[in-house]
Amino acid sequence: MLFAVTFAAGYTLARSPVHARGAARSAVRAAAPTEFASEDAHLAALDAIAELPAGFRVGTSGFTFTPKEAKITATMNLTAVVLDKPTSNWAAVFTRNAFCGAPIKIGRKRLSEGKALQAILVNNKISNVCAEGTGVGDAEAVCDAAAASLGLKGGDAVLPCSTGVIGWRLPLDSMVFAMPELAESLQGDSLLPAARAIMTTDRYPKLRAQPAAGGRVCGIAKGAGMIEPNMATMLAFVLTDVAIPRGEMQRMLRAAADASFNCMSVDADQSTSDTLVCVSSNRVPLPDGEKAAAAALAEFEAALGAVCGQLAEDTARNGEGTQHVIRVDVRGAPDAELARGVGKAVVNSPLFKAAVAGNDPNVGRLVSTVGSYLGSAAPEMELERCTMKMGGALIFEKGAFRISPSVEDELYKTLSTARLSPAGDDASLPYPPHERCVEIAIDLGVGDASAVVVGSDLTKEYVSINADYRS
Repeated sequence: MLFAVTFAAGYTLARSPVHARGAARSAVRAAAPTEFASEDAHLAALDAIAELPAGFRVGTSGFTFTPKEAKITATMNLTAVVLDKPTSNWAAVFTRNAFCGAPIKIGRKRLSEGKALQAILVNNKISNVCAEGTGVGDAEAVCDAAAASLGLKGGDAVLPCSTGVIGWRLPLDSMVFAMPELAESLQGDSLLPAARAIMTTDRYPKLRAQPAAGGRVCGIAKGAGMIEPNMATMLAFVLTDVAIPRGEMQRMLRAAADASFNCMSVDADQSTSDTLVCVSSNRVPLPDGEKAAAAALAEFEAALGAVCGQLAEDTARNGEGTQHVIRVDVRGAPDAELARGVGKAVVNSPLFKAAVAGNDPNVGRLVSTVGSYLGSAAPEMELERCTMKMGGALIFEKGAFRISPSVEDELYKTLSTARLSPAGDDASLPYPPHERCVEIAIDLGVGDASAVVVGSDLTKEYVSINADYRS
């Protein structure tokens, strides 16, 4: 027996009943694949890990509308993540962009006031940033309408999140009208429909999960362009049934963001809407006893870090027009901030990213980029012990290149095998065929600090997508 979930954007996913899938999901969790032959294979792998933590339901709905600012027909998806009971155990980090969206202002206020949360409401297509009118008032009105349809005590129990075009105003009447349908769509089985509904230019959904402390940690994310977070990512939501105290959760979430989303970049543009939220349904209590509880907290923190790290790399792989993921492992730095800066300089270099896109092992651009950053950030640093590798091949040490025709051939093979689409095909696939990266190792040789930064190449498709983004 199958039933189907269909989204406004036209995606349909066939699904089977909960009890028929339990054994299959357990089997796939034991050996999650990292290579996929088709979109269906990738969706099946996500479906196998998409079971919601206890105490959550998600729903989706959508509609078409005409923005007041443009004469086009647009589609908006609404996504609701609803807890069975209000919770005070939630945490969030937000963008530091000075022109942040109205939902960011509301989220910061809810967090600082310690409000109990019972729902997260997400809309795509419009980010509700600096639009003419009252962006905060519109978002609060949508929260009130959602609360009424969901049977919640008030709109302040709803956390709004928006993503999409900057500068357009929310289609308030259409969103309010869609709330009853959104409430009727709630189900407590799978997180995958939510992962799909929050997408904008994403080519495929991003979903990761880990067991932790007797419960589950499940996360989804959206984002493909305007990505160099300074807190989290475009939008990411992590759900758990483990009862993590609010203060501990906030500390863990900020640390996880710093080690994952803040070490990732697609195009060096920080969004106005970046939001990372973690929320607990409190269904799985921490064990009694100080030692056991501390062990459970450590296990949860490790799982949270793993989910955030995987989602960050998924975001880079799903970047607009991305054909290569670049992973830069920087070691031997005097501090973590400098290590991260070196990695960011590499993944944000237009020249190096373009070379990677063309499978061109132009290591001169890599060394030049690193030197340019260090010349500004640490001009006094001694670099006699600095080494650089690409795909495991040594290309630079003791201030000189180590390249030859055989090394060039090896580097070309590294770039070719890391490419996401077949050679000669520039079109992005609607699924990730593999999780290979262009691996770059940089050892500065002056300290013990390190950082791993992920990013993507720069392709013609990226330019094309962003030239036509609003239309």
